[in-house]
Amino acid sequence: MSYSAEIGIIGGSGLYDPGMFEKSIEIKVHTPYGAPSDVITIGEYKGIKIAFLPRHGKRHSLPPHLINYRANIWAMMDLGVKRIIAPSAVGSLREEIKPGDMVIPDQFIDFTKKRSYSFYDGAVVGHFSLADPFCPELNGITIEVAKKLGLRCHSPATYICIEGPRFSTRAESKLFKSWGADIIGMTLVPEVILAKECGICYTTIATVTDYDVWAEKPVTAEEVLNTLRQNVEKVKKLLMELLPIIPKERKCQCKKSSEGALV
Repeated sequence: MSYSAEIGIIGGSGLYDPGMFEKSIEIKVHTPYGAPSDVITIGEYKGIKIAFLPRHGKRHSLPPHLINYRANIWAMMDLGVKRIIAPSAVGSLREEIKPGDMVIPDQFIDFTKKRSYSFYDGAVVGHFSLADPFCPELNGITIEVAKKLGLRCHSPATYICIEGPRFSTRAESKLFKSWGADIIGMTLVPEVILAKECGICYTTIATVTDYDVWAEKPVTAEEVLNTLRQNVEKVKKLLMELLPIIPKERKCQCKKSSEGALV
């Protein structure tokens, strides 16, 4: 039996089960790059077929630097997914971006070091434009829904992605802030790059758990986890409003990303 989905959700820290499907089935997807992070849940929400994958695994057993990003994105492409919504937990590099806020970035800075960044590392070479890495149409709809729900949402914004699993030193954090980055996380790259190579629209819903160490505002693990739980509920609320209004027809240029990119 073959399975398919229109929209993919790659759940970040704390979001291991979307809890919104009307009917669902868990499937294993095999890819040329090995196994994805976990089984993929195929379900429906208001008539929309959705593929859900927990980025770190259901038991959060995969640290950011060991996630098989290529397998995850390949699996989504193989299921026919045309749009990916990717919630993630981040730290803030700006005073005005507070714990509990949402950020919809439109740019990123890559500070990772040893990941597999492309599907094109063999006979065919691809040089893809990442000038605008996120889908402007999907970003715009997401921002509109967040504002409609009264959620504190920041955009445009720049996400700096670090290797992990360690957090930044104070010197690094101040450097990233001086570069113009607004939020910091560990999972955006190469996920967004691989989605671009596949012609899949991609947006990330980044939720802030705390201030990064530049701010010198120490928090306890309990405080961070409490904010994370609250953020997960906000993301679920946003997804329930967002998914039904995403148009079937894509008006963006994401599907044409490979035009002129392949050598």
